[in-house]
Amino acid sequence: MTAEKQEILAKLRTQLLEVQGFRPSPSATAQCFGLGEIESCFPNSTFPTGTIHEFIAEHPEDAAATDGFISGLLHKLMENGASTLWISRNRKLFPPSMERFGTDAQQVVFIDVPYEKQILWTMEEALKTEGLACVIAEIPDIDFAQSRRLQLATEKSHVTGFVFRKAPKRALSATACTVRWKISPEPTEMQDNIPGVGSPRWEVTLIKVRNGHTGTFHIEWSENGFTQIQSPALAQAPEKESEKQHTYHRILAEERGTA
Repeated sequence: MTAEKQEILAKLRTQLLEVQGFRPSPSATAQCFGLGEIESCFPNSTFPTGTIHEFIAEHPEDAAATDGFISGLLHKLMENGASTLWISRNRKLFPPSMERFGTDAQQVVFIDVPYEKQILWTMEEALKTEGLACVIAEIPDIDFAQSRRLQLATEKSHVTGFVFRKAPKRALSATACTVRWKISPEPTEMQDNIPGVGSPRWEVTLIKVRNGHTGTFHIEWSENGFTQIQSPALAQAPEKESEKQHTYHRILAEERGTA
């Protein structure tokens, strides 16, 4: 393919993304979140901001892991000093814990509403406010029409929105969200043979990425941010393979000895 054709193809891809809602703010610059191969799954290999993300947490341990992962994302989204709104009815997040992930909890405004039906209305109105880094709403379920309203709101303001669905009744229902995430906790690396005191680790699954790719990845939070790590199953594979080779050579030696 010639350079001229490649340039035409790149322009067509950009136009297609704009038609489907990827309209970066003129003043915004692409941010690298340090997510490694995960970011290559997104259009233009860039974490989508100014759009709606959906996080699925079917179990309490997944919800706690997602709290931490989102806190790490906020560290990057809020680095310019902008504030975030976190809307919920039964919030479990302990705000000071966000500092573990480099996020200043004082920049986060927590809005606790008494009824679930008020959560989406509050989120939609908040997404219309330019200058916010992110708006997060905890709600079990959302339908396509509701998610479309949120998407239209964020396309005008370029504010990033996270719909955090805890214990959903319909986990795979159709929505207009750009990315659908599932975050699960993983055992940390032991320090001094003491479990549970290492850096937080997650299994990150991209269930849906509009105009992108899905996949499962393994991420750790270090002092400087996210770090991609090897799958625990793959990490154990060489050891298991070595055991198989040892067994094979032992059996072979025994057969030779009896021959």
